[in-house]
Amino acid sequence: MKKVLLPALLLTFSLGLTACGGGGATTEVSTSTQTLGQELIDLKNAYESGAMSESEYNKARERLIKSRQ
Repeated sequence: MKKVLLPALLLTFSLGLTACGGGGATTEVSTSTQTLGQELIDLKNAYESGAMSESEYNKARERLIKSRQ
């Protein structure tokens, strides 16, 4: 009886662990520690350095302001 009981317990335990896997769902949490003012300054610096065009700057600025309202 001991020879059957141990493998049965191991199988039950291992199946129990695989059932707790969570189903493969992914979650993403994003936290911003910068103030709106600092983000706008960074955005303006990127525009002034030539990293983005004027239209890209304006779109990003509008998007940033709307996301904080």
